[in-house]
Amino acid sequence: MQIELTEKEFRRLLDMVYIGNWILNSCRENDRFAIYDDLEEKMFALCREHGMASLVQRWEGHDYPSQAFQEGGIHEAIADYEDAVFYDILAEELARRDMDEEQISQYDDRELSERMEVYFDEFEKNGIDNVKIDL
Repeated sequence: MQIELTEKEFRRLLDMVYIGNWILNSCRENDRFAIYDDLEEKMFALCREHGMASLVQRWEGHDYPSQAFQEGGIHEAIADYEDAVFYDILAEELARRDMDEEQISQYDDRELSERMEVYFDEFEKNGIDNVKIDL
């Protein structure tokens, strides 16, 4: 297979490969999806041929995204995604809990959306400062 990319497109593809592998493997410890690690390594190894050697480092015979790459803003993008997903999931779970307590069908999408909006408004104003857990 042959794919033609500009240098800018290749650089953006590296970001996407890294982010995808991060999402798939960052929490897996010793049970990683090796096929994605291998693909990431293959993509980053190409950096040397395309004037981007600072984005790759070699360690124990393998190519990895360099510290410069990892500290170049990619984790801020991942953190933004994680924040958005966190609040989406939290709002939905709280809305569903409320609906369950009031015996409202979980399949009422309009009701679910309205309740989620209330939580989104709260999170936008106060973050999680007003979230309380009774133990």
